[in-house]
Amino acid sequence: MNRVNLRGLGVALITPFKEDFSVDTEALTRLVKHNIDNGTDYLVVLGTTGESVTLTTEEKQLVIDTIKKAALGKLPLVLGVGGNNTHGVAEDLKSLDLSDFDAILSVSPFYNKPTQEGIYQHYKTLAEVSPKPILLYNVPGRTSSNIAPETVVRLANDFDNIIGIKEAAGNMEQVLRLLRNVPEDFLVISGDDMLALPLIVAGGDGVISVIGQGVTKPFADMVHLGLKGEIQKAFTIHYKMMPIIDYIFEEGNPGGIKYVLHQKKISKNVLRLPLVPVTSGLAKKIDKALLTLEN
Repeated sequence: MNRVNLRGLGVALITPFKEDFSVDTEALTRLVKHNIDNGTDYLVVLGTTGESVTLTTEEKQLVIDTIKKAALGKLPLVLGVGGNNTHGVAEDLKSLDLSDFDAILSVSPFYNKPTQEGIYQHYKTLAEVSPKPILLYNVPGRTSSNIAPETVVRLANDFDNIIGIKEAAGNMEQVLRLLRNVPEDFLVISGDDMLALPLIVAGGDGVISVIGQGVTKPFADMVHLGLKGEIQKAFTIHYKMMPIIDYIFEEGNPGGIKYVLHQKKISKNVLRLPLVPVTSGLAKKIDKALLTLEN
């Protein structure tokens, strides 16, 4: 199966809502165009940042249709298709219209806390039915289980259509073990904005970012400089962006980035329960960090 070019800056798009909590398609269109115009390399649709667990099937399709129309084929698209019911996810992969997507991002099963063999068998089942290449997604902070580097290497070697991993364990030692042992063309992508540049410098392929959709140009510049080996210039941007990265996750995701996008007049500061907007104290810190970045 052909490898997909997903190097550089990918962004995990939010789902904008109106004041009545319905999907705001106009804001979503603005967000996509903002990212196209400011250096994003590909878009990730209906991930955790998109509050996908609170969307109905009809709303998910509306989000997909809106993003496809706004992107106009200018950027690769990756669709989040995951869950903790292996056979349910497999049925989704067989039944969904994936013709406009370049790859699938599939999170490791959450809540069940499977063993490494269980994780392997989960992805084996998906790889055997998926019509599109698969990116693994390791985020132990949400799933309560870690995909060990040995399991990733085993999956990478056994299934040609498992093409990479979004690694969000926040553990650079684990990243280095991945980079040392995975096949040469296997994508190792940061799922942690703060570790994006260190991962790239170590030999990784980029990031699927949250802050990148809101503070897009400087973050894209940092990623692209890192990939070109202009390390000092890239770290100058990285150090400047560290405060805003800290703040957008301080009260959980996507509350912080939704506030950033609200301040940039791209979308409203509305989340669906059980998530709530950031507190006024954090909002002031984000405002200060944004002002620093603009000067």
